[in-house]
Amino acid sequence: MRHPEKVELGFFPTPIHRLEKLSKKYPYNLFIKRDDLTGLAFGGNKTRKLEYLIADALDKGARAVITEGAAQSNHARQTAAAARKYGLEPHLILFKPEPREFDGNLLLDMFFGAKIHWTDKDSLYKERLNIMGVIRDCHGQDPYFIPMGGSNEIGLWGYIDAIDELKTQTELSGQKIDYIVFASSSGGTHAGMIIGKKLYDLEAQIIGIEIDKNMYPDKTVKQHIKTIINYARQEFDLPIDLNDQDITLISGYSEAGYGVVTDLEKNAIYTLAQEEGILLDPVYTGRAFGALLDLLGKVYFPKGSNILFWHTGGQPALFAYRNDLFTKHIPGKDNKDLV
Repeated sequence: MRHPEKVELGFFPTPIHRLEKLSKKYPYNLFIKRDDLTGLAFGGNKTRKLEYLIADALDKGARAVITEGAAQSNHARQTAAAARKYGLEPHLILFKPEPREFDGNLLLDMFFGAKIHWTDKDSLYKERLNIMGVIRDCHGQDPYFIPMGGSNEIGLWGYIDAIDELKTQTELSGQKIDYIVFASSSGGTHAGMIIGKKLYDLEAQIIGIEIDKNMYPDKTVKQHIKTIINYARQEFDLPIDLNDQDITLISGYSEAGYGVVTDLEKNAIYTLAQEEGILLDPVYTGRAFGALLDLLGKVYFPKGSNILFWHTGGQPALFAYRNDLFTKHIPGKDNKDLV
């Protein structure tokens, strides 16, 4: 098995907390792993992936990196920061419409001096080729391309490492984990966890919550995860087998559409903030934790199970979504709630 090189970007291992108050409300032992505390540009799961992707960019002699995503992309924000740390010029292709105010992740992109290119999602491929050509003419070489979410056979190594990290933490604490639940979107985090589970003999079942049912126009998220894993197996001679049963992806919570805040996300954000003092984001972890709360209420898991929610970060987007989050009564805001 071949192992790629990486640079240092984050603070590891990230902590694991028991959710004490919520564990008393449900017939389960609930835990959270805090990858929102990885440190890079307010943290998040992309830090782990970018340690490998930036190393690969440097190895290839790149002078600029280019990636893409939504206007409030957590991945774009962390890519811009990682690129600046290692002397690379960050270019971000973000989907229109361009907002009138730059806040949340987009404001942070500006602080990092990212060069932002706006495009319609339908024109993404054509626009990407055009921008890469302009950068090539400027620098005399191609920019290093990082796919959406950093999700490819290189980026997924961040979550192969993460599973090794988790197993070490649980062995030292003596705490068994039965289920790992997290937001699954561009597929790299999910793919890395599955490979890590196989390489390090992790017993916990890995369960992704589908965040965007229309992530890829020509394939399902599950098919994309399988493709990434197969690329990694071939590229790095990974000694693992893969079947469809290895990929557990729960759908049904993304019907409102990507980035659309519903009562599910609002309830999850307020619940974790007011019960445990931990913030979620409105797009990924808010939806995934909302789904987890719904599954707990339906007794989806065997009672008494030890369930870990893997927090993948994204809190800067809370500021950009503030109007969506404050459209209904907020517990504790009105005077009548203070007496």
